[in-house]
Amino acid sequence: MDFDRRQVTCPQGQVSKGWHGPYSTSSPTAAPLIVARFTKSQCRPCPVRTRCTTTADSARTVGFPPRELRDLQLRVRAEQQTPDWKTRYAVRCGVEGTINEFAHGHGMRHCRYRGQPKTHLQHVLTAIAVNIERLSSLPPTEETPSPRPPTAFQTFLDQHGIPRSKSWRTLGS
Repeated sequence: MDFDRRQVTCPQGQVSKGWHGPYSTSSPTAAPLIVARFTKSQCRPCPVRTRCTTTADSARTVGFPPRELRDLQLRVRAEQQTPDWKTRYAVRCGVEGTINEFAHGHGMRHCRYRGQPKTHLQHVLTAIAVNIERLSSLPPTEETPSPRPPTAFQTFLDQHGIPRSKSWRTLGS
């Protein structure tokens, strides 16, 4: 895409004959769109036309955002390849997966009851059910978890022969 010359070059070397826009899109929240058009005479003899277009008149139309938005799009896509971004997104991905599970797997888009207290109760009980379902799908552990090592304070008490309170006896031994 050459924004200064207002033309697009296809992978086969053909240069677009028309550049129109930016047009506003049908959605009020969507970005404006620039449209570049190739002619029938450019696209018909092309050996890779079937990979490029499926239109009946064999001409290709390419839509893309204005330069500022395209530059932003490229910068954000490059940032999405960094390990730092992937680590941050992993949290969001887990949250979105859980929300999707609630909405589609457990019917949380529609409430069975009227009133906020009953609706809240439905949400809480559904969350408990999902947690039980997730825990039941975990493989059983064969070994018992190792006890926590004693804290420095507990070690001090043991070295000086000072008895621990009852709840401490199971932690360090």
